[in-house]
Amino acid sequence: MNLKLALLSAFAAGTLSAAAFAQTAAPSAKPAALPPPQAVPAKIAVIEFEQVAGATNEGLKAIADVQKHYEPQMTSLQRLKDEIDSLTKQLQGAPATMSDEEKSSRARTIDTKQKQLQRDADDAQTAFNNDAQEAIAKVAQKLGPVVIKYVQDNGYTMLLDNTGQPQQGGLTVLWAPGTDISQAVVDAYNKTSGVAAPVPAAPSSAARPRPAAPKPAPAPSK
Repeated sequence: MNLKLALLSAFAAGTLSAAAFAQTAAPSAKPAALPPPQAVPAKIAVIEFEQVAGATNEGLKAIADVQKHYEPQMTSLQRLKDEIDSLTKQLQGAPATMSDEEKSSRARTIDTKQKQLQRDADDAQTAFNNDAQEAIAKVAQKLGPVVIKYVQDNGYTMLLDNTGQPQQGGLTVLWAPGTDISQAVVDAYNKTSGVAAPVPAAPSSAARPRPAAPKPAPAPSK
């Protein structure tokens, strides 16, 4: 889901009413003379919309809940990685009397477990990313109106999103002479959401990043 939809929808809601009024207004018999154009002082605000959604108390809590949901899978992956490490060390320290056939058998076992670890880790990472994106999208839907209210209350004439996702057709703002309101919006949203800041979780092996697959076991000597 595109997290910018909530922000764009909020802008649209404010502009549609003006457009509807313009369409229903009766045309005058004689067009009035247009006033000369006047320069309007620009006050530009910059925000990283997706990061702001994830940085709110509600966003942090949503991500923490997703991480907790995946802790059993992370524990299982870590257990499999430890097993592969142990088998690899045993093979590397195998006595010279071990037959080549036995070494080959153990190497194949390690290779099979490595491939299983990689598949399971990739599947878990994909599922986690999807759930985390969905959780943040729900926060972003409620964040849009807060952003609009903030820029209106503070007299900004333009709002630029610095998130930038060119691969999804978005635009990246490399630099803009504006005020970054990301943290201010986070604070404003936290005040209105009523969600307290989550308590930092104690570090645990299950919460560590996805374990990397160990190096392949050495091929048996001929």
